[in-house]
Amino acid sequence: MTRLAILDLYNGEPNLGIASIEKILGKYRDQIDWVRFDVRQRAEVPAIEDFDLFISSGGPGNPLEGDGVWDRLWHGWVDELWEHNLEHPEAKKFAFFICHSFQMLCHHFHLGDICARDAKSFGTFPVHLTDAALVDPIFKQLPNPFYAADFRDFQVVRPDVMQCQALGVEILALEKVRPHLPEDRALMAIRFSEEILGVQFHPEAHVRGMLSHFQEESRMVHVINHFGKKKYEEMIKDLSDPAKIQLTHDVILPTFLEKSMESLKEHNVLA
Repeated sequence: MTRLAILDLYNGEPNLGIASIEKILGKYRDQIDWVRFDVRQRAEVPAIEDFDLFISSGGPGNPLEGDGVWDRLWHGWVDELWEHNLEHPEAKKFAFFICHSFQMLCHHFHLGDICARDAKSFGTFPVHLTDAALVDPIFKQLPNPFYAADFRDFQVVRPDVMQCQALGVEILALEKVRPHLPEDRALMAIRFSEEILGVQFHPEAHVRGMLSHFQEESRMVHVINHFGKKKYEEMIKDLSDPAKIQLTHDVILPTFLEKSMESLKEHNVLA
């Protein structure tokens, strides 16, 4: 049985993320046992040796800020994970980083600039694949562009090419082209190593859950008041299209889990 740890970075705030991750994991209940760790409220992080797989979640706030306790523990856990994989090539661990965790990981490895966006990204958007993604075992299964659920106040931009090359990092996706704006395109997906993958968006986004969430009257009014009726209608349309958010949901995390478990079995880590 595969042992998986969810690192919950939501700081106790109501969210769809953790439930959506667990809903995907539920499809593998005969193969995966998982435990959730409350990183920000209880300063909990999993022991590297106790798990085979890790998923570090999204969350609110500035990815460059912490209380000096939970954030240090999280960054220390990242170092342990990276060092374990370097020192134990026969028994590597696999990890997936989402949104807030992705931003923190990019900062941890000094891969680019983390900064506040001029305006919050909210809704569903096209995401463009790089050449590296076209041969990536997961992202090559997606169309170019593919669609993602994207809710963030911060972004990773201006990648440090030398640092990326030094670590063997591959940038797999960038946000949509906006020729009318001077801003840099945000990094949307990075393969940090064969075993470690991170994305800026929410691949766990569950279409039915999101539709139910945003069609509730008070939330619908809130979105329209803050982002406009057109943005709301576009989001609902994209959520209802099986070739958009649903496809992203069905491909990225499930394929990551399946390929990780295949690799673990090949190396006799799993019985």
